[in-house]
Amino acid sequence: MKLVAGNSNRALAEAIAAYLNTPLTKCLVRRFADMEVFVEIQENVRGEDVFVIQSTSFPANDNLMELLIIIDALRRASAKRITAVIPYFGYARQDRKPAARTPISAKLVANLITRAGADRVLTLDLHAGQIQGFFDIPTDNLYAAPVMVRDIKERFDLSRLMVVSPDVGGVVRARGLAKRIDAPLAIVDKRRERPGESEVMNIIGEVDGRICILVDDIVDSGGTLCNAAEALIEQGATEVYGYLTHGVLSGGAVARISASRLRELVITDSIQATEAVRVAHNIRVLSIAPLIGEAISRTEREESVSSLFD
Repeated sequence: MKLVAGNSNRALAEAIAAYLNTPLTKCLVRRFADMEVFVEIQENVRGEDVFVIQSTSFPANDNLMELLIIIDALRRASAKRITAVIPYFGYARQDRKPAARTPISAKLVANLITRAGADRVLTLDLHAGQIQGFFDIPTDNLYAAPVMVRDIKERFDLSRLMVVSPDVGGVVRARGLAKRIDAPLAIVDKRRERPGESEVMNIIGEVDGRICILVDDIVDSGGTLCNAAEALIEQGATEVYGYLTHGVLSGGAVARISASRLRELVITDSIQATEAVRVAHNIRVLSIAPLIGEAISRTEREESVSSLFD
């Protein structure tokens, strides 16, 4: 087994390598003067089972090209099997046509990864589960819920908790976590006027006197999360926490969250934390390196990955 890392999240790749007790394969990934990506695999990978660890987070297009070119280099170097390990799959929010003459970019990116030469994909908390069907190769969608559940059980009195979905679309995800900790469920009904902005309309569920945990897959601008926290506090919630898998946190999101009614936002390291995230007083990062490392190990040994979540 060989592990190859791009530049998108080197810290996570090193943590996964440490969990597997397998050093990262020497791989040169650099830019020419015009910012073209150049890749050179500096070890023999002929006949090897290779796992390429690369999130397609900001800058999304650069990191996606790195992933594609690394896969192509490995294929031309006669790797036996290439697995694209994508902790954060960018473009996942473009999984359908929201209006006339718009693309389905998630499908396009899936095609690019497949045609580059990947034999399978390993990813985490896809924005929409049906994106697995966009790939014509085996795809494993891991879930961060077990990592979050472990953290929640260590830190909270479960009898006072209520799990909250910040929108109707995330109910299935929130219900799954609520079931794991045997907590009731509430839903925030919101109306989005334009992309990046949201207006909280109503809270479905009795949150008075409860510690509320908002659960979702992605936090980008943070507007939905902060508005939901404000609405929950106004409805009588004693404290509001957020547990989200992918901390995109674009623009002024970190400042917005720091100034919000959120007691704490917990994200994973699927996207490498910026300096602003590291110093924020109410943002904490959980590592998903053991989860991904175990999934890689099971894939290499041809064992069940889904049993990780039973």
